[in-house]
Amino acid sequence: MDQIFGSVGVQGRVHARCVDCAGEFGWGADEPVVLSSVVKVPLVLEFARQVAAGQLDATDRVRATAATRLGGVGTAGCLDDVEYSLRDAARFALTISDNTAADLLFDRVGVENVRSLVRELGLTRTRIVGSLRDILYRMAADIGARDLHEFARRYPESSDAEVFGSSAVDPLRTTASTAREMTSLLAAIATDRAAGPEVCGWVRDLMRQQVFGNRLPSGFPPGTDIWSKTGTMPGIRNEIGVVGYPDGSRCAVAVFTVSQLLAGRQPAVDRAIGEAARTAVERIVHSCPRAARRESVTTGPPPHPTDVAAQPDSASRERGPDGTRRHPASR
Repeated sequence: MDQIFGSVGVQGRVHARCVDCAGEFGWGADEPVVLSSVVKVPLVLEFARQVAAGQLDATDRVRATAATRLGGVGTAGCLDDVEYSLRDAARFALTISDNTAADLLFDRVGVENVRSLVRELGLTRTRIVGSLRDILYRMAADIGARDLHEFARRYPESSDAEVFGSSAVDPLRTTASTAREMTSLLAAIATDRAAGPEVCGWVRDLMRQQVFGNRLPSGFPPGTDIWSKTGTMPGIRNEIGVVGYPDGSRCAVAVFTVSQLLAGRQPAVDRAIGEAARTAVERIVHSCPRAARRESVTTGPPPHPTDVAAQPDSASRERGPDGTRRHPASR
C-alpha cells in the first residue's frame, strides 16, 4: 500500500472485508477519514427505511430553487428551478452525487435520524455534523464569508492554506468515519441487515448505477459487479463499494485518500484507488467456501490506463483549466 499511495503522493486508508465470512484486510482502517459525499449512502438508506415504514411518501415533490442550489453536478448546478420526487432526489444523490438533491433529502429525512441510523448499525466512530449545506456554511465561515453567495465569490481567490485549513477537510471537525466502519455499513446493506431486503436492494441498485467509474472500478475487470459511491472535497478523493464475483462471493472495500494537491483532475490518484481496492481484496484470507476456492479475485487485467482516463472525471474540479479554483461542491 505504501508503494501504491506513495507513487501518486497521497496518504491512504483502506479496509476490505468478505461479506460472507470474517476475512478482512486493513491499512490505517481505524484512522478518521472525511466522508464527503459518501455520507449520501446512509442518507439514502434512512430515506428508504422511512418510506418502507410509511413515514415518507417517495412520490412527494421537492423543488430545487436558487436558494437551495449548492453548485456541482445535476440539479445543484441548474440555472432554473427544477421539481422532482423524493425518490428521484435519492437517485440523483447516489448516481450523480447531486448535492442539492441530497440536501433536500436531508431536510425531509432529518439529520438526527441519519445519526440514529448509524448508531443503530453500530458505527460508533461515524459522525455526521449536518447536511451538505451545513458543511458549506462552515467552509464559508472558515474564510470569513458571511453567506454562501459571498463564499462563492471569495473561494476562487482563497489560498491553499485557507482551503486545507478548513474544517470541512478535517476529519476531527467534519462529517467523518473510518474505512472499517464504512465496509461494515456496506456489508449490512449487502446482507439486508441494515433494513429489509426491498430497501437494501433498492439502495444497492442505485449505487450500481453510479456514473463515475474511474476510481474503485478501475482496479477490476470489465463486467465485475460493483455498486459504490464516491466522495470528493479539496484534497480528498474516496470511494466505497461492494465487489461481486461470478461464484457469488462478495467483498466490501473502502478507500480514502488525502492529497496536498488541489488539482481537479487527478487520474493517477483515481487509478491508485482502484489498485488499492483490488490489492486489499486480494489480501483477504477467507473462511467461506466459495471465496476460499477462488484462486484470485481478478478474472483478467484491469482496464488500460488510457481507457480509465477517458471516462468522466469524478472530481469536483477544484481548479479549472485556467488554474482558477472552482466551487468546492463535493461528489
